[in-house]
Amino acid sequence: MNHPLKISRRTTVVWCALAVACALPAGAMAQGAYPDKVVKIVVPYPPGGAVDQVTRRIAQKLTEQTGQSFIVENKAGGTGTIGALQVARSAPDGYTLMANDTTYSILPNVFKKLPWDYDQDLVPVSAFNFAPMALVVAGDSNFKTVADLVAYSRANPGKLNYGTGGAGTTPHFSTEALKSVARLDATHVPFKGAGEATLALMGHSIDFQIASTPGVMGQVKGGKLRLLAISGDKRLKAAPDTPTFEEAGIHGYGVINFTGLWAPKGTPAATLQRLQKEIAVAMASADIQKFADDLGAVPKVVDGTAFARMLADNTQLWSKVAASAQIEKQ
Repeated sequence: MNHPLKISRRTTVVWCALAVACALPAGAMAQGAYPDKVVKIVVPYPPGGAVDQVTRRIAQKLTEQTGQSFIVENKAGGTGTIGALQVARSAPDGYTLMANDTTYSILPNVFKKLPWDYDQDLVPVSAFNFAPMALVVAGDSNFKTVADLVAYSRANPGKLNYGTGGAGTTPHFSTEALKSVARLDATHVPFKGAGEATLALMGHSIDFQIASTPGVMGQVKGGKLRLLAISGDKRLKAAPDTPTFEEAGIHGYGVINFTGLWAPKGTPAATLQRLQKEIAVAMASADIQKFADDLGAVPKVVDGTAFARMLADNTQLWSKVAASAQIEKQ
């Protein structure tokens, strides 16, 4: 007969484990739950552009919500392909992500071959910021309306030029699309980043720029740039006097830029779902709603398979622009 106070070695081990667990901080009990360390978001463009601005704000919000740091690292070059490749080769654990915009859906129309599998190696997580494309000129430009710009272009072929953050970017393809529907003649001047193109515009090195509203609204509000028109079907709260392209007489120009996150192939479904949940919470918050409004953007969320479908549709649309503008793949 066993003594009532006799305890087996196995029971002792279990009790000790429970005692240690109870003594640990609450956070240690949840070790392994995502995120439990710093999350890096790679922006494949220089600082100062729309993707960089929007990503830094959403990273700050995700840090506030999760208690873990979400940091932004700029890895520019190759129309975003250098940063994208870095993320595609990263561990699929949710701690290295890529932020990008509509430019990502353009890449198959820019390069003959990408250094990663475009359809497989990066998984669309969420698109969360949708912004019109804005036609801007210098604040003291002689062009007061879209009609002024178009009339000058037709009367002076070869004289106008426009700047972007590089060949193959959303502003490049968006401007080529505008040239087609508006019968506008203008020469492309590529810069190292959208922010650099904006500086060139303010310095009168170029005549106009097409950029997503988050990248230029600060300069518009400061009077350094003049907003002539925006894409989309309604005017901006931040610039109610600025017409849409449709109102300005340019029909069939509906380009909208989005910002979103991607993760490496193989990232656990639970991690993707947590990211999607936190992004949705962030975009529904009052401060992010105001941030989006101030930049002329719409803070809606498109997740997972719907995001992937949207990318595929965009890629097809951009292929038509590339063909019309005779843009050859590199």
